[in-house]
This record gives sequence, structure tokens and C-alpha cells, in this order.
Amino acid sequence: MLKAPPPLWALALLAAGYFLSDLPTFAGLPQWRSEVAGLTLLVLGIALPAIAANQFRLAGTQILPTSEKNDALVTSGLYRFTRNPMYLGVVTASVGAALWFGRPLMLLAPIGVFAIANFVLIPFEEAKMRRQFGEVFDDYCRRVRRWI
Repeated sequence: MLKAPPPLWALALLAAGYFLSDLPTFAGLPQWRSEVAGLTLLVLGIALPAIAANQFRLAGTQILPTSEKNDALVTSGLYRFTRNPMYLGVVTASVGAALWFGRPLMLLAPIGVFAIANFVLIPFEEAKMRRQFGEVFDDYCRRVRRWI
């Protein structure tokens, strides 16, 4: 699970929700389509990880969560407001895609992405950061929320 990037999880869950919505069992569910809200959240959800990844590049540290170590602890920019702007972006983009297509089962995708990130990926990364940066990382965690 740690090897598959969160955007891949999001796409898989969104696709499953899209195609499951075509089953006769779910055909009667109401459609919640909003192109404006969907597009807005989709763009925001793509921008957050792009900006955060650029911050990692500028700091000269690794972007992949499965890297052996990180060369720097990034606490500025977006990381002043959330410890996980990349994951927040993927969840936001998932909500945007679900609203764009308007298929209610697709709204389960951001919940799944959030659960995978919050209960599997983030604890793994935080343990690695804690081992690497110790009290500096703990201080950062006390100042900045995991999500928003």
C-alpha cells in the first residue's frame, strides 16, 4: 500500500465509484453534479500538491514518502498551515472529480483516500520524520495540524 502513490489510489477509487454507479442497484441514486464547484476543487486539489512538491524541490529534499530519509524538514509555505498539503490536495481533487461527474458513489473516493492517507501513509511518514528530526519535528507537529 505504501508503494502506490495517493493519486493512483484516488484514481482507482474514483473509477470504481464511476463504474459502480452504472449498476442497476445504484441507478436510482440522485445525481449531485456541479461543474463549477467540481472544477474549482479539482484545480485547487491539483495546485496544492504541485506547490508543495515545488517547496520540497527548493528545499532539496525527497518528495517520495518511501525514501530512506529526507534531507530537510519543510515547515514554511503551505506547510505552515497543514503538515500534509499533498494529501489534502489529493482528497480535495477527489471531491472535485466526484462533483464534476455528479455520481454519488464517487463521493466515497475522497473518504477512502482520506482513510488511507490518515491511517496508513501519514503515520508511516510521521514515524520516519520523528526518527530523523526528533524534537524539531515534534515541535512542528504541536504548531501545525495534520490536515487543516
